[in-house]
Amino acid sequence: MGMRPPIFVRELTDTERAQVEAGLRSSDAFTLRRCQIVLASARGERAPAIAHHLGCDDQTLREAIPAFNVRGVAGLQRGSHRPKLIRAAFDPANAERLRALLHQSPRTFGKPTSVWTLDLAAEISFEQGLTRERVSDETIRLTLKRLDIGWKRARSAGSPVRTRRTHGKIRTAILTWERRIARADLDRRASFGTSCALYDLSGARIAAS
Repeated sequence: MGMRPPIFVRELTDTERAQVEAGLRSSDAFTLRRCQIVLASARGERAPAIAHHLGCDDQTLREAIPAFNVRGVAGLQRGSHRPKLIRAAFDPANAERLRALLHQSPRTFGKPTSVWTLDLAAEISFEQGLTRERVSDETIRLTLKRLDIGWKRARSAGSPVRTRRTHGKIRTAILTWERRIARADLDRRASFGTSCALYDLSGARIAAS
């Protein structure tokens, strides 16, 4: 992929600058981050430097800056259109492709790491044609949430992507296995006339003889 051209905010009016600076005191993290981005860009800082300083990805800046350039201070607020954009980014088929993608190592796609991050998932999703454009890490996170997949900030590739329902099924299977083993052991002890009671790992009493 070629280098992206630098991107900057347009010149702020005095009123806009005052409103953006006031936004630095906002209790809303989204608004605060966008105000920080706009002011840094207005000082002439380039997107990679701003992203590094604020600890966000480059795409976040490339969404925030055009939003301000077009909508002004209204672009500092989280829009009601955001869920529609997320649904449009991954249709149901490509959302499932994203799920399958995360079962593989990033090294499969030529990346120098075996650890998934949301930003890396967004990058590879675009490269593999799952999305029409490079989406933000927040879009990836919310897409996975729709798929009922929990996400940690970074996860090792190859570890199963499990839903809460899957974890429940695994726990049920383990408890069933424990009870079968315990019942067999109880029958064996009873054959020798031994009186005992057995409990599974959850602390529940299974049976007694």
